Amino acid sequence: MADQPEKPSKLGELRKRYEWLDHLLRAGVGYTEKHGDHYAAAITYFSILALVPLLMVAFAVVAFVLRAHPDLVLQLKNDIKSAVPAGMDVTLGKVVDQAIASGGTVGVIGLLGALYSGLGWMTNLREALSEQWGQRDNPPKFLRRLFVDLLALIGLGLALVLSLAVTAAGGLAKPVLKFVGLDHVVWLNPVIQLVVVVVGLLANSLVFLWMIARLPREPVTWRSAAKAALIAAVGFEIIKHVMVLYIGKVTDSPAGAAFGPILGLLIFIFTVSRFLLFLTAWAATARENMVDTPVEVPGPAVIRTAVTVREGLGSGVTAGLVGVGAVAGLVLGTVAGLTRRRS
Repeated sequence: MADQPEKPSKLGELRKRYEWLDHLLRAGVGYTEKHGDHYAAAITYFSILALVPLLMVAFAVVAFVLRAHPDLVLQLKNDIKSAVPAGMDVTLGKVVDQAIASGGTVGVIGLLGALYSGLGWMTNLREALSEQWGQRDNPPKFLRRLFVDLLALIGLGLALVLSLAVTAAGGLAKPVLKFVGLDHVVWLNPVIQLVVVVVGLLANSLVFLWMIARLPREPVTWRSAAKAALIAAVGFEIIKHVMVLYIGKVTDSPAGAAFGPILGLLIFIFTVSRFLLFLTAWAATARENMVDTPVEVPGPAVIRTAVTVREGLGSGVTAGLVGVGAVAGLVLGTVAGLTRRRS
């Protein structure tokens, strides 16, 4: 009896029927095979290491530039505090206040420390994203890598500033309505709330788009990165709300009140890092990015037969034969002499 063909599993049938499920499982396999969790842990470590000095230098510069507009500095501070889960905003608020108060004493040493930690964070983030995109080529030379990573760090900083500016502009909608005398219109309030949420999501998606598409060592397609960036913006908001509930539970105990914010910050950054790398793997495993690069066919092999003709015996062979003859003559002479004596 002929062997019956193996029946596909239920999961295999579902993967064939639903492309989104097959894509999700491909992303999970790619994330695992390319050590996503290990890279997320490294990003978390360098994020904690770089967070305080970068915030201090950034706000020292902002406070110096906008010292004539303290209301703008306060608005920027509130936007950053609102971007993290509850409980961590107090810790970051103290860092920001200290940075503003010591804006004139940051100095060159503080700037160099911030650049060093920031470059370490950016290097690990770029290596992690490049690995998820399958870019395993040798990294550029040391000095060139530092220069490119510095440009990427500045570019990401500008993207964050742009995102915060867009979010702050969305928050000004209500004061503008009050200024023009339309704050009493009831139906405008939910519309404004919806606009603020949409604007915030778009601002966050721009940051994630820059990270997914332009931070890898080699540029990638905007199409797949744009889909992943939009999902990342929505997921980021969900993660923030979940972390608010988590930190609220953790800080109920005395030990949680003492260590809850720093543990919450670690878990928050690790979760966001894993989510970002998984979405990068999801973008890298899209159908349009999985086309195999054709391998060039080598040219036809050419076989050449080398024939060497020698006339007569060579000097080495002649010397060898003479030596063998001399030894043979000596042996035969000795044997003949012994035979005569016996006879």
